[in-house]
Amino acid sequence: MIDVRRGYSVPQRKPERQTALAMTTATMRPRPRNILAATTAASALIALSSCSPVPDLPPAPAEPPAATGYVSSLEPYRIQVGDVLDVRLMLNPELNEEVAVRPDGHISTTVARDELAYGRTVPELTAALTRAYSADLRNPRLSVILRSFAPTRIYVGGEVNNPGEFITVGPTLTLSQAMARAGGLKFTTSDENKIFIIRRGPNDVPEFFSTRFDAVMWGKDPAADVRLAPYDVVFVPRTTVAEVYRFFQTYLLQFVPVSWGFSYVVGSGGGSSNVIPVPTATTTTR
Repeated sequence: MIDVRRGYSVPQRKPERQTALAMTTATMRPRPRNILAATTAASALIALSSCSPVPDLPPAPAEPPAATGYVSSLEPYRIQVGDVLDVRLMLNPELNEEVAVRPDGHISTTVARDELAYGRTVPELTAALTRAYSADLRNPRLSVILRSFAPTRIYVGGEVNNPGEFITVGPTLTLSQAMARAGGLKFTTSDENKIFIIRRGPNDVPEFFSTRFDAVMWGKDPAADVRLAPYDVVFVPRTTVAEVYRFFQTYLLQFVPVSWGFSYVVGSGGGSSNVIPVPTATTTTR
């Protein structure tokens, strides 16, 4: 037996070369068992390609009906931080002023020094300011006008192609719209079954909510395309396989790097020559 490493060759005699060539030709002939296995695999691939996880859906109309869309069922707008409001008094125009909603959600006017505005609708804030002005004015004719409003912010992170902050004007994004803004899921590492939402609840306490984005992605349940709240965080976790691969790459290979290679053993016996590749793996400790 002679151990020959890569880069070296061993001259063979002419009869041995002919014998090796004959053995190689015989090995390359397809066996019936291999043909059956290949045919079965090809049939399975064809069957899988003909099956789609998306069910049969009704065709989309050429023109959407007039009553469809979110415009017909919008929730009343609630004042956000950064909105600019005009406070007008019909009988006391000298008290008219423009105010902005502070980061703490309150506003300050000449009469109402600290009034909560965040989370209220315009009629609700108008009623609250009217009560506050009634302490100094008799029957104040007060109105609140939303001059400009801050855009809504949604955050998408995790295993998406373009994570980040997404700013919208008007109604907040739905789950599918947010995922589209983020460039879609990473095909190899994302887990569409475990996507969750982080939302700030009462007293700024974070809450976790599960989603069913797979039902949206495969056209199974349109109700799963929930509408997000302002400042929601949508997070797409890794799959278990991706987590194992990351652990292997980050921790295992960092301390025990593996080097793969091949060696060749040339042996002769019975008038024939066989070249057998032998995989080898070496580890280096630091």
